[in-house]
Amino acid sequence: MVTDFSGTYGAQGFLGWLNNEADKPLIVDLKDVEGTCCYCDAAAAEHIGKALPIELPALRWIDSGDYHYMTHLLALREKEPFHLVLMDNHPDNQEPAFGGVLSCGSWVKEMQEHNGMLKSVLTIGPEGCPADIPEGWLEQRRGERVYVSLDKDIMDRSCSRTDWTQGSHTLEQMKDILSRLMDGTVVISAIDICGEMAPSKGATPEDLRINLETNIELYKHIIKHL
Repeated sequence: MVTDFSGTYGAQGFLGWLNNEADKPLIVDLKDVEGTCCYCDAAAAEHIGKALPIELPALRWIDSGDYHYMTHLLALREKEPFHLVLMDNHPDNQEPAFGGVLSCGSWVKEMQEHNGMLKSVLTIGPEGCPADIPEGWLEQRRGERVYVSLDKDIMDRSCSRTDWTQGSHTLEQMKDILSRLMDGTVVISAIDICGEMAPSKGATPEDLRINLETNIELYKHIIKHL
């Protein structure tokens, strides 16, 4: 499933690739919904909730990091307890800047306070957080459900182009972490991915090309295991 807020997946050619080389994607067109960029007001959240399909596919492409709060909205559909594994260059657990309005920087806190199915959060990437899955973490949660959220700003600019500050993980490191998450020790309930850069935010043809290549690599890697 693709939630299309900015048009970047079309601009980079990812929608075309999915149509031609993979399963035809379910596209949820949200480009005309107001109140969604970085912050998601109540009216926008209600509109998005109605636009999403009743049955969500396991792999979700969210758009840019401006819309990472979608993880919270999507995870509200989880019907069984789960752990969140967030791979990101930012912890996204800040207090909302505008009195209770959901944002791309506060959605983790929102999940912790309002999603009764969430058992724990493992954040990989930001300063002060582990750079990889801690030793024993998977084994301690054997058989439990895990929701994985990947913001590509955790990666360096050789494999990801975003308009946020970026980390230093490589694509190969991310694929390795994903492989271990998907090795059957835990049950993956869903994987979502954000971290695009839209032409409206200054994405160049080179930025779009790099993001397309990484998206294709991630898709191929994940779909083998999911």
